[in-house]
Amino acid sequence: CHTDHLRAGSESYLMSPTSESIARQRIAASANIATLQFGEEMKIGEVTVSLHPAGHILGSAQVRVAHDGEVWVVSGDYKLEPDATCETFEHIKCDTFVTESTFAHPKYKWKKQSEIFARINDWWQLNAAWGRASVLFGYSLGKAQRLLAGVDASIGPILVYHTVEKFNPSYKRANIPLPDYSIIDEMTLASFKGKGALIIAPPEIRKTNLLSLIGEYETAFASGWMITKTSQRSAMYDAGFALSDHADWEGLLQAVDATGARQVFVMHGFVENLVDHLRGEGLDAKGW
Repeated sequence: CHTDHLRAGSESYLMSPTSESIARQRIAASANIATLQFGEEMKIGEVTVSLHPAGHILGSAQVRVAHDGEVWVVSGDYKLEPDATCETFEHIKCDTFVTESTFAHPKYKWKKQSEIFARINDWWQLNAAWGRASVLFGYSLGKAQRLLAGVDASIGPILVYHTVEKFNPSYKRANIPLPDYSIIDEMTLASFKGKGALIIAPPEIRKTNLLSLIGEYETAFASGWMITKTSQRSAMYDAGFALSDHADWEGLLQAVDATGARQVFVMHGFVENLVDHLRGEGLDAKGW
């Protein structure tokens, strides 16, 4: 289960334990959810199923399905570089691999996250020196918590939007260290005006009048899409940081190669780019 894509409507759900509390927030507290530890096997009909870390967000899992000596692995979204807020991607041998392709183009090549966080901290520190707030946009689940865990909290106060805060307890229960922060409302924004605060929020906060209460501020977006400075997304912000929870081009190729799979199904992204490349490597690759 990848809880950032979870939708209500299924009769039952199977997921990793660290996904459960997030899932109950996204669908319903009463949802019929069963959990399976990473690497633990269970029988479902004629197949043996196990879950393995995908490294995308907390609890995200690849699904391994084995039957009669044949193994398929469905990745979901994934990234290979470890980070402090989720379980590290596990390479799994299989016959058939189903992979995402969100950033399946050679132009997408991530820098080390330590370098990206150094740039974020420098940007925040410079704004704070001028008495400006730093509004850092990121998705409320996964990206926001990764930003919280990675920034230098000694630079100044941190504020988060309520849609970010609602998922933070699940991370704390999983022993993910998050710094102290305040929840954004009209009173807190007014009290931190001119104090160089860092505000972590999804782009939807722009639809409210809240940011008008913080005084002068600069904006930035943390996303893999920010690697292209001339894109329409980049033009919407004062700065951009290419921090992604998906594998880049080299990461996708490395993940596919490590499986040893001869058959690969590609979905969700630059499908044709990855299919063409894998076929050139002699694999039986198809778009899905």
